[in-house]
Amino acid sequence: MELQGKTALITGGARRVGRGITLAFAQAGANVVINYNSSSADAVQTAHDAEAMGVQALPVQADVSDYDQVGSMVDQAVARFGTIDILVNNASVFLPDPLPTDDLTIWRKSIDTLVHGPFYCANRVAPVMLANDGGVIIGISDLSALEPWPGFAGHAVGKGAMLTLTRQLALELSPRIRANAVIPGPALRPVDYDDETYQRVADNTLLGRWGTPQEMAGAVLFLAQADYITGEVITVDGGQRFGHRKHTHG
Repeated sequence: MELQGKTALITGGARRVGRGITLAFAQAGANVVINYNSSSADAVQTAHDAEAMGVQALPVQADVSDYDQVGSMVDQAVARFGTIDILVNNASVFLPDPLPTDDLTIWRKSIDTLVHGPFYCANRVAPVMLANDGGVIIGISDLSALEPWPGFAGHAVGKGAMLTLTRQLALELSPRIRANAVIPGPALRPVDYDDETYQRVADNTLLGRWGTPQEMAGAVLFLAQADYITGEVITVDGGQRFGHRKHTHG
């Protein structure tokens, strides 16, 4: 897909890696719809930065776990741009929920955002794509989809579901719509990471450093443009999955 003049909807597109993805599409010449839930100031700033690159930007507030809000967001995007060519399911939550638990609040919040949200967005956007020139759906997962993370059951299960949803969308929506996923590694320092933790994460990658939002966004743009790739997953983690093998075997 040639990105110049296309329209990309990025959920959670106002902050952190989502902002990097949004601005990468803008730099490539695509108009951007910037979904946010509560980060309105960030969304406005990201839209301003995107428009400075010569494209149009539309910030839209919507909770992706609410099907009606997702529908309204898609309607606003289509009213502005006529269609949606690319959907990036990036909106996420990262909330601790160790097992077992007597409180299902965090589990439900995680599943609503990480499972229902991407499905709702894809289900609403797919008819728009099919009525026009087709499109691409890209899910943003993470390494918890490949291995369990202690204390984050809902997050790990939700991110694992993203990979299954990606394959299902690729099957069901072919050949007009492609679906792929990206598994990012460490890209932006969490606010609660001290210097020791930050360096430990870097040392545990094969490349010995953190990645950047731009490097994660590069994989997303590649999948948007790679017309003969569907149902696939790209991991962009600097070898973090295998870092524990640098000095030992068995």
